[in-house]
Amino acid sequence: MTQQSFSGEWAEAGRALMPEMVALRRAIHAEPELGLMTPKTTAKAKAALAGLPLEIVEGPSTTGFIALLRGPANGRTVLLRGDMDALPLHEDTGLPFTSNDDGKMHACGHDTHVAMLVGAAKALCARREQLAGSVMFMFQPGEEGHHGARYMLDDGLIDPLPDAAFALHMAPNLPSGMFGSRPGPLLAAADRIVLTVTGKGGHASQPHLAVDPIPIACEIVTALQSLVTRRIPAFDPVVITVARITSGTTNNVIPETAELEGTIRSFSPESRALAHEGLHRVATNIAAAHLANVSVEIIPGFPVTNCDSKAVALAKATAQSLFGDASWLTMPSPIMGAEDFSYVLQKVPGVMVMLGATPEGGDFQTCCGLHSNRMVLDENAMARGVAMHCAYAEAFLSNGFEGNPT
Repeated sequence: MTQQSFSGEWAEAGRALMPEMVALRRAIHAEPELGLMTPKTTAKAKAALAGLPLEIVEGPSTTGFIALLRGPANGRTVLLRGDMDALPLHEDTGLPFTSNDDGKMHACGHDTHVAMLVGAAKALCARREQLAGSVMFMFQPGEEGHHGARYMLDDGLIDPLPDAAFALHMAPNLPSGMFGSRPGPLLAAADRIVLTVTGKGGHASQPHLAVDPIPIACEIVTALQSLVTRRIPAFDPVVITVARITSGTTNNVIPETAELEGTIRSFSPESRALAHEGLHRVATNIAAAHLANVSVEIIPGFPVTNCDSKAVALAKATAQSLFGDASWLTMPSPIMGAEDFSYVLQKVPGVMVMLGATPEGGDFQTCCGLHSNRMVLDENAMARGVAMHCAYAEAFLSNGFEGNPT
């Protein structure tokens, strides 16, 4: 394609598909689903893809699927990913298409990710004869802590592996329509931690005859923050957050146990190991000092999301060719959030790109962010998302990571 058609045709395709994408996004938003099994969302995506020249591949572990578009030339293959699951929280946005299922909400933009991926599939199918290779559209559930990408890999849905992988993620705290990423670590590794402090129950008026687990749990929380700032290098950062403490049944009983649950975020194997070892040491010794016991469980989560430098360079060139130099932000530092697209990027060079979607009239610096019960997005950003999916895929299939749309 010429530069004019590259910059104009994909952008126009995205705009033309907006009514369909908005309708699909809102239908998915109104019926959110959790975890690895999202049958309603999967059915909506498949219905939207019906009639396209796509080969559908499914596996036993999830309701996710791969839709494969084979170009006329048997060349490279690029994977485009869209995740499908929601979060377990009550929605308070007041949107007319708000969640119909109390306690479930699309608070991370996955509804828009599905809509954009469907839009990209339609646009690329319409221009199939122009493609120099094949496109794998990865519709993936179970991103919110359920390791959906890993299951789809284990099920063999992405076999043989593509030559490159690309994903978009909506970001309300980035100006609407702006793209951002960085080479190297973009998002952190995430591990879940569960600690159970076991003391000795008793009467609340006689704590000296009991071993109260609650102040011990509180001391552990405080000590973990000192561990982070005093035992782990500042330039290889770690975050340890205890997000839930559960204990007790009433006001006049000292309970026997207190449970703490939280997360560890890290960017390197070294800092991750320091945090794991330090957590065990701090919790065990504080409990022992108070004549209590503690069990420490660390459940490994997603690995670091590492972006290939050549893939990032291609994404930057693609975005700027489509929408101008100001449409791209090279992020100065990674984000402590986590993503299971990291499993794909462990096997395939690629990039995840954030797409700004600050709601109209909002301030990207202060509006409600991802995972907020009040998060809303600028749906107009989806048109740019479709154009980016398509242009990146076309550029890579034509010239690999050396492909330059300019």
